[in-house]
Amino acid sequence: LYYDYGVVSVLMEFPFEGDWESLSTLAARWVPSAELEQQAEKVVRSRLERIAPALVRPYSRWLGEDYYIFLLSEVEGQPLGADLLRSHGSQIAQIVRGEHSELAQAEKEDALQAALSYYPRDLIVIGWNASLIYDTPSGAETSVQILEYVNSQLLEFRHYDELLTRELAAVYDSLKHRAGLLKRWQMRREASRLTTVTVEVTELVERADTAIKFVSNMFSARLYRLAASKVGVPEYKNLVNEKLKTAEGLYHFLIEEFHQSRGFVLELMVVIILLIELAYLFRGKT
Repeated sequence: LYYDYGVVSVLMEFPFEGDWESLSTLAARWVPSAELEQQAEKVVRSRLERIAPALVRPYSRWLGEDYYIFLLSEVEGQPLGADLLRSHGSQIAQIVRGEHSELAQAEKEDALQAALSYYPRDLIVIGWNASLIYDTPSGAETSVQILEYVNSQLLEFRHYDELLTRELAAVYDSLKHRAGLLKRWQMRREASRLTTVTVEVTELVERADTAIKFVSNMFSARLYRLAASKVGVPEYKNLVNEKLKTAEGLYHFLIEEFHQSRGFVLELMVVIILLIELAYLFRGKT
């Protein structure tokens, strides 16, 4: 592909033991954390330096998404997921929002609305930049992978959005500085470049949509849809689709302008040929 890209994930794990107050303080300290994001970028850059000869047109500026998962594998009394949500809902809401203080009732209800359980003794509460999972490490593995995939997909759509924004801006700028017949004749090149980008982005978007077929059960599918809606995947996907429609309309405009210019040139050539023939005709008579 002309515009190839890659998504790199860095997983950092920190063990924790303590009470709910300590966990809430920890979440408020690290959600979000520029320090952890910078550390993750250092890790990625150090790895990429090893494979630098294999990279083609590497990006100098990267898009990034940080996401935090609090995994509770052991809770005193081993409560049911519903009981944990009921007894410690305020702390859970603080954790997924990364807040120091207790949230208002409406905010707490909004934060706890995105909660799912598959077995009686498991629970996952999803936020836009953090989630809390109450499960065994092996049981939480699938949920962690889905959350990782959702954030990778968000990065993909953000990349497509920026790419289409740049390409459309370049075409609009070109139209502003191009006037006259010869400039309009060059619009076919702009149209060809635009349609190449559009086709490639459309293919990548379709590939991202079909990649979720790896989900093996209905609960995982529900978890994916809930997490995607929380982090904003549908919104960015809609932005990309709207820009694809704009690019398609702009492509048809450029092609129409090119055809009009070509038709004018052909008509002008016919007129010139007729004038030349008439000139020779009158010269022969004289």
